[in-house]
Amino acid sequence: QVQLVESGGGSVQAGGSLRLSCLASGYTASRNCMAWFRQAAEKEREGVAGLDLGGGTTYYPNSRKGRFTIYQDRAKKTLYLQMNSLKAEDTGVYYCAAVARSWCPSSLRSDDYNYWGQGTQVTVSS
Repeated sequence: QVQLVESGGGSVQAGGSLRLSCLASGYTASRNCMAWFRQAAEKEREGVAGLDLGGGTTYYPNSRKGRFTIYQDRAKKTLYLQMNSLKAEDTGVYYCAAVARSWCPSSLRSDDYNYWGQGTQVTVSS
């Protein structure tokens, strides 16, 4: 079983930065693909960054390229999302997700992931 616990959310002014953390526990082979998703109020979850833990390949939607960076600290079993130049439209609940796959999905669809954290709120004020 895989457990994911997010932290690091909060309120920030537009243009500011936040770093989210996702502490992962459980069998590593059950979660070689990990990602961050954002869910705004009354909207579906959208992928904002993905990472192949083994090969290191990263995936970003065009809207976040250059502003968001996903990376891991293997020793700490922690996945991070560094968010810079935040905009009001980045507001939402951010979820960490994981799945075991031969090839990590680059499309960042929520249906592709089967382990989820409880989420952490990010509010960006303009």
